[in-house]
Amino acid sequence: MTTVPDYFGSMVFDSRVMKARLSAEVYHSLKQTAQKGTKLDLSVANAVAVAMKDWAVENGATHFTHWFQPLTGVTAEKHESFISPAPDGRVIMEFSGKELIKGEPDASSFPSGGLRATFEARGYTAWDPTSYAFIKDKTLCIPTAFCSYGGEALDKKTPLLRSMEALNKQTLRVLRLFGNSDVKRVCPSVGAEQEYFLVDQSMYNRRKDLMYTGRTLFGAKPPKGQELDDHYFGTIKPRVAAFMEELNTELWKLGILAKTEHNEVAPAQHELAPIYTTANIATDQNQLTMEIMQKVAAKHGMVCLLHEKPFAGVNGSGKHNNWSISTDTGVNLLAPGDTPHENAQFLLFLVAVIKAVDDYQGLLRAAVATAGNDHRLGANEAPPAVISIFLGDELTAILDSIKTDSPYNGIEKRKIKLGVDALPRFTRDNTDRNRTSPFAYTGNKFEFRMLGSANSIACANIMLNTAVAESLRVFAEELEAASDFNAALHELIKRTIREHERIIFNGNGYDDAWIREATETRGLLNLRTTPDAIPMLIEKENMEMLLSHGVYTESELRSRYEILLENYCKIVRIEALTMIDMVRKEILPAVASYVADLVSVAGAKKALDAEIPRNYEQKLIMRLSRLNEAIDGRTDLLEASMIKLDTMGDLAREAAWIRDDILPKMGELRAASDEAETLTAEAYWPFPTYGDLLFGVK
Repeated sequence: MTTVPDYFGSMVFDSRVMKARLSAEVYHSLKQTAQKGTKLDLSVANAVAVAMKDWAVENGATHFTHWFQPLTGVTAEKHESFISPAPDGRVIMEFSGKELIKGEPDASSFPSGGLRATFEARGYTAWDPTSYAFIKDKTLCIPTAFCSYGGEALDKKTPLLRSMEALNKQTLRVLRLFGNSDVKRVCPSVGAEQEYFLVDQSMYNRRKDLMYTGRTLFGAKPPKGQELDDHYFGTIKPRVAAFMEELNTELWKLGILAKTEHNEVAPAQHELAPIYTTANIATDQNQLTMEIMQKVAAKHGMVCLLHEKPFAGVNGSGKHNNWSISTDTGVNLLAPGDTPHENAQFLLFLVAVIKAVDDYQGLLRAAVATAGNDHRLGANEAPPAVISIFLGDELTAILDSIKTDSPYNGIEKRKIKLGVDALPRFTRDNTDRNRTSPFAYTGNKFEFRMLGSANSIACANIMLNTAVAESLRVFAEELEAASDFNAALHELIKRTIREHERIIFNGNGYDDAWIREATETRGLLNLRTTPDAIPMLIEKENMEMLLSHGVYTESELRSRYEILLENYCKIVRIEALTMIDMVRKEILPAVASYVADLVSVAGAKKALDAEIPRNYEQKLIMRLSRLNEAIDGRTDLLEASMIKLDTMGDLAREAAWIRDDILPKMGELRAASDEAETLTAEAYWPFPTYGDLLFGVK
């Protein structure tokens, strides 16, 4: 019987495979490149390429691709076969070090924000030896960075690797001040919890809005939604269980440590959580996870929806980014130990994160800003758009004692007593969980909860890594210049707490009173929409910080500002046009058809007996006729707004117009259409309803 350990990582060219297939010298040189950034010798690349090709062919691969992450939000690949012509007219399988190290996809057709013109087509992919190659669909996939002919980063991997290097550099400076010379490298560790919906494929195919936009643009609430909380952690339906079983198998073959699976709060919603790994590999693996989810779902007659808010009125889907800092000696720098109030090193890293989140809250908000996520943030399953940090009672009390120079008396670690002798007693954690907090400390890591389910985790981790690196840089410069390290350290921690305590909030983030306090009293940012948030990327202080650590160039940052705004405008434009199309071709005709039949019924009643009351038909005819007129009129207004949008020619103006005019008109059109759905006989409604979609997978 084949067990999970037998096939786990079987499709990955990992350290185990490399040790077996490479000489000790080549393997050591490659590890030095991956771990320390030493230059890769071409002879080493050739040896690796041959071993990689032989392994891939033995496992059924016929092609290779440089697998990269352009600024589209999804991955890209151009397949090349291993075959080369042989003198006898046959072919041989070849793969060189040059082919491994560098590829050349067309750079002009990917988003570049002005870095590339259409006629400037050349771009390069460069092998990332820090992330393992893998086999997918009989193709050897080589993780790579993607840049333009001029060397500008056109992807999400390159800035992520730069941010990791910045964090490593500044963290090592601080560790050396504590006398730690054993640590040679520090990496951010990430675990990305992935939420998603599963709907029946046949129903999905009858909804233009799902096919074109990934979310339902129309849909009245069904009689039952998530009110009973009976889906959360409930028994997994057989069809979904079969999907999850195959999904796990495919992920485990690729070395992805899928650990936890369960039903989420909303009907048809589920979650998968992996074990932590380095931020770069976690990002690669999360992109793979989303792709494989969709492929496996299709095999089971379902569609995996990754949109942040596919259904109004029920929970949307997020991606909780669990982040910590780990050393190559196995130490988590955000683990407080048994006595956090006595752990000066932990406290310094803790306040570095607090300072980073406070100073660069705008960047963190911009990193998760999308048209889809705007529908989710602030709803009852997601944190508000205002960023704050939850620390829990114990850490908050410790920081308060430091701030006031008062003794810390500790918080009693209470035992949980369940009142039944046979049940175990256990110690209650001093840190609760706060689902309303955008950035919560959960014991030895921070959980950044604002990411949308379709987001690449690269962007959030780029900003988080770099912001913390900046805090540590400031700390290191001050402590390196101090004559009395311990005194300076205590004063630095105390001052940082005082200057940045406004970002700490342990209460209910959904409370309107908190939003008022956060913005009016504490001065925190409330960037509610994508057009509000994206300008943070080119705000002077934010740009200077990112440029100073070499994570972006100015042109790269400005290009991302352009790309994100353009993407926002394009997405909402597609949604608005889809609404107009569905109304004109499906909803209006369906309601009109039902009204016509009601008129016939009313007429038939009158012909049979003039005394038979026709109040039901008459009232319904009047209501639906008025609604159809309203739907038609609101569609006209939306079309007029779209025509005006096309005349603007400036992305910032377009985004603002979409936010302030088009989205409200879309909401008004939807409200009228959804009301019409509740009054129209089921047989006439042209596409599956919310009830069909949310409860259609058995």
